[in-house]
Amino acid sequence: MTPQPLAGINVLDFSTLLPGPLCSLLLSEAGAKVIKIERPGTGEEMRSYTPKWGRDSVNFALLNRGKKSLTLDLKNAGDRAVLEPLIQQADVLVEQFRPGVMARLGLDYNTLAAKNPRLIYCSITGYGQTGPKRDVPSHDLNYISDAGLLALSMGEPAHPVVPPALIADIAGGAYPAVMNISFALMQRERTGRGCYLDVSMADNVFTFMYWAIGEGVVTGQWPGNGTALVCGGTPRYRLYPTADGRVVAAAPIEQKFWDEFCVLINLDPALRDDSRDTIATARRVAEIIKSQPASYWRAQFLGRDCCCSIVASLKEAMEDPHFRARGLFDHALTNESGQRMPALPVPIAPAFRVPTNVLSSSPPLGAHNAEFKT
Repeated sequence: MTPQPLAGINVLDFSTLLPGPLCSLLLSEAGAKVIKIERPGTGEEMRSYTPKWGRDSVNFALLNRGKKSLTLDLKNAGDRAVLEPLIQQADVLVEQFRPGVMARLGLDYNTLAAKNPRLIYCSITGYGQTGPKRDVPSHDLNYISDAGLLALSMGEPAHPVVPPALIADIAGGAYPAVMNISFALMQRERTGRGCYLDVSMADNVFTFMYWAIGEGVVTGQWPGNGTALVCGGTPRYRLYPTADGRVVAAAPIEQKFWDEFCVLINLDPALRDDSRDTIATARRVAEIIKSQPASYWRAQFLGRDCCCSIVASLKEAMEDPHFRARGLFDHALTNESGQRMPALPVPIAPAFRVPTNVLSSSPPLGAHNAEFKT
């Protein structure tokens, strides 16, 4: 077998909840050995979340498979001494405390780099290590709000909609962290030295708005709530309710797809040029889609080039033959009671991932203390 790309890489993970643990999960899936540093007694917060799946929360089980758990009181000098050999051997350190916390513990980058110049030290925070907001306590909703992303599509003010995905935590935190750690490991091959990585979740949200930034800067007309092309501001990119309470996701943006869509729903010829009266066209499309149940539209869309689908529930999506054929849920976790559930799919190519037959579950709290506390 070809060795995994991160085989032999040692990671110390001081993070909790979602961004850091997902980052270290991806590193682990690519072959790295991850040692999760946790508080004695309780461990990290996510262990206690609900719903439970055996001894810990299902959230913890999904994000921490294949890692080792070492409990240390970082304010205790004796426990910090246990870290010394691990720091010497570490290739990567991931932490998610507020700026300044690791420095107060004597575990900041400059201190540790003096002991291990090859160390790649990644700090994941909401607003980064510098700037007026660096110490502001916030969560995902605050990051996408402050970055302007939420304002582009949040529903009517009377009935605002909270996004269903933790965009900043995952796409602004975990993914950029893995990307930059990978870059740093490649750079270290040439220079022999590690580096410090300041990952700001709020900063990284701006990438998602490349189109809105460009439009606003160049035209002076900044996209508003639901007014832009990909936010429902056109009949060509909208959600349309059906007669039975389901929803059609219609995205026939390009003219060839729009022409096909108009023929398929038999839209009045006078309304097919949606630039003339966008509101009238959208209203009529909504009426047509509302006239039939989802089953009718699903059959109509089948085999047609119109970029339309019926919005699937998560349960339906996980049972979809396409995703099953792709092997997204082939990996399984087993807890201490013998219960099994699908492992969280991760965006790592199958050639680089841990083989299905060796996938391990999340560790009990302090399960590996004896290995490191001699």
